[in-house]
Formats: sequence, C-alpha cells, structure tokens
Amino acid sequence: MIVVYDDLYTEHLRGLDHPESPDRVAHVAAHLAREGLFGARAGARDATDAELERVHPHAYLERVKRDVATVGPQGGYLSTGDTVIDSSSLQVARRAAGGAICAMERAVAGETAAFALVRPPGHHAEPARGMGFCVFGNAAVAARAFVDTHGGRALVVDFDYHHGNGTQATAHDGVSFVSTHAFPAYPGTGGANEQRFDPGGAVVNVPLPPHSYGTEAFVATWQRLLPAVAARVRPDFIVVSAGYDFAAGDPVGDLGVDARIAARSLAMLIRSVAAEYARGRVAYVLEGGYDIDTLALAVAETVRVHDEPAYGLDLADATAIPARQHAIIDAVDAWAR
Repeated sequence: MIVVYDDLYTEHLRGLDHPESPDRVAHVAAHLAREGLFGARAGARDATDAELERVHPHAYLERVKRDVATVGPQGGYLSTGDTVIDSSSLQVARRAAGGAICAMERAVAGETAAFALVRPPGHHAEPARGMGFCVFGNAAVAARAFVDTHGGRALVVDFDYHHGNGTQATAHDGVSFVSTHAFPAYPGTGGANEQRFDPGGAVVNVPLPPHSYGTEAFVATWQRLLPAVAARVRPDFIVVSAGYDFAAGDPVGDLGVDARIAARSLAMLIRSVAAEYARGRVAYVLEGGYDIDTLALAVAETVRVHDEPAYGLDLADATAIPARQHAIIDAVDAWAR
C-alpha cells in the first residue's frame, strides 16, 4: 500500500497543548517504519488554490490566509469558529489537501490503495467554514479532484467517531457520502433524517449511540451498509475518511470498539468493494484518532490488509446491530434494489 507522508505535517500546532498534535502522524509514521509497512512511501505536494476552490470558495481561502498571517506566537483561532491555528497552519493544511490528492492520483495510476497520512484533518471543514480541528476538506478535495479530472463517480466512506458535516456538504454531481458516527456528538449533524438517496450524489447517515456501540455491531453495520450503498452508487473511486477515534479508550471519541479488529475488518470490506466497483482504486485520508498508540496500531492494520491479499473477509453477526440502525440500513437496502 502506498503511504503518502510529509514531515511538514508535524509543524501545525507544534508546541501547543492540543489533542490534534504533531505526535499523531509522527508516531504512526515511526510505527509503520518499524513494522516494515512504510516501504511504498510517497511524498506530498501543496494543493493549488484552484484545486482547493473545487470545494471551498475563493473568499474562504482568502480568509484563511488573512487569519494565519495575523495569528500570534501562541496560536489562535480561525475567524470561522473553533479551529486552532498557528503561523504554519495554511502551509500545512494546503499540503494535507495536496497529500490527499496525491494519494488519489497514485491509487488511480496504479489501480491500487493509498493512505494519506496527513494532518490537520478535514471532514468538518465546510465549504466556507473551518471547524473542528479542520481547515480544508481533504477527503472532499480528493474526491472532487477525481471526478473533475478522471470522470466517473466517487464515494466517500467516513467511519470517524464524528460526523463529517463538511464532506457531506460537498456531496453532489458525482460525489456521494456514507457515514456512521456518534450522534448527537459534535458537530450535532448527521441525524437519521439526513438522507438523500440519489445515485448522482447520495448522502447516507447511520447515527450511532455516542458510547458503547461495540465491535461486533460496528463491523456488522458497515458490512451491511457499504455493499448496499456501493451497489446503488457504483463508484469508480473510493475515498475513505479514516478516523479511528471510534476506538475504545479514545480521549475524544470512543464507541467501545476494538480498534485493531475493526480496522482490519473495515479494510477487508473496503478492499473487496473497491475491487468490485472501482478497479481496486481507493485512497484513505486520515481524520481522527487521538490515542496515538491505538491510532498507530489501527493504521498499521489498514495498511497490512491491503498489502496481504491472503486476508479474507470474516462476517460479523448482523443480529448485533440495534433495531434503530437496522431500520436505517433496511431503507438503504430498499433503495439499492
């Protein structure tokens, strides 16, 4: 599996006390290297204004530039809300979005899987509003880049603990979005009523109880959900908003899920769906995950699955899915038929 990484990602918020710390990617990169999983490493590049403006209006880019240019040595906030920034944030966020595009490009060229080990994360960044640790919508930028430059349909798969409100806002004209997330946790969006069953730009949300959903139910939910959505959307490319803060013990999330088992199972499922519809082309883009040891183990499992074809898909027990989530998936199944 190709891993896109740049040491610049460790500059954003360096020296500040913040859960979205440089250690997140540095620790994962070191763990991948120790495990022999960093052999197919690729560099990143900056996203251009034109590439960012496929998702974000020009006025928002100018606002980010102004905010970062005037921030003090102790950091501050984007003027759109709760995203902490420092003097490096524009450069790093631009390269994070560019890293997601690089992962997309490498996956398309090789008909393979790639992992963009980037920060800051992106799925909360709405077109004109940065929020929730996010400046630019990395996964959305990569998905839109695929549709605009290669044609076809892209499906964003988001399994982060938190709802990807920013990515959802960009789902149209060939980009679809499917998510599980704790509800009504931050940002409070992604309720069961937020569905748009449109193969040209579908939005499918399965809100989960904010704590103790469990490993079996989590894996089984995705094993029923993703094949149904893919059968209807028929994506030519898959972008994964890979947030591992669903893991038990995560200080920001925690759905009571075993990170290693879930990461392995989700990667097997995504690999299978990508092979069926997208010629194996999939780009993972790092989102959440704030216990750095758990994050490193989960990312390693994801990479290992794509490196080892012998891994097979083990089905979880669908009866573990609670009735509320079961009903939403039944509706998706009906739409897929």
